[in-house]
Parts: sequence; C-alpha cells; structure tokens
Amino acid sequence: MCNENKVKLQLVRSPIGTRETHRATVRGLGLRKIGSVSELQDTPAVRGMINKIGYLVKVL
Repeated sequence: MCNENKVKLQLVRSPIGTRETHRATVRGLGLRKIGSVSELQDTPAVRGMINKIGYLVKVL
C-alpha cells in the first residue's frame, strides 16, 4: 500500500492561548513544534480533528 489514504499535516500556528481541547487535539495528531509534520491515515475521525483545529494546521 503506497501513500493512499494518507493525509500530511503541518503545524503552522502555536497552540498556546487556545482551548485545552484544541491543544490536546494537536498532540493527538502527533504534532509538537511549529513546522512539525505528521502523516496520518485519512479516516473520518482524523478529518474531524483537522476540522476542529483547522486554524492551526495546514494540509500538505
């Protein structure tokens, strides 16, 4: 299985000053520092998390 059904995320804004649930979502997606990239399976759960913190991340 190649790169099918994968989504790449990059953290572009700091989660400092955001809601605690949004910070937990950032960590749950495997993102740490600004500029860090995480590659995840493209599932409805992951899509929901991306929509929740869309103002902090960029989909690559």
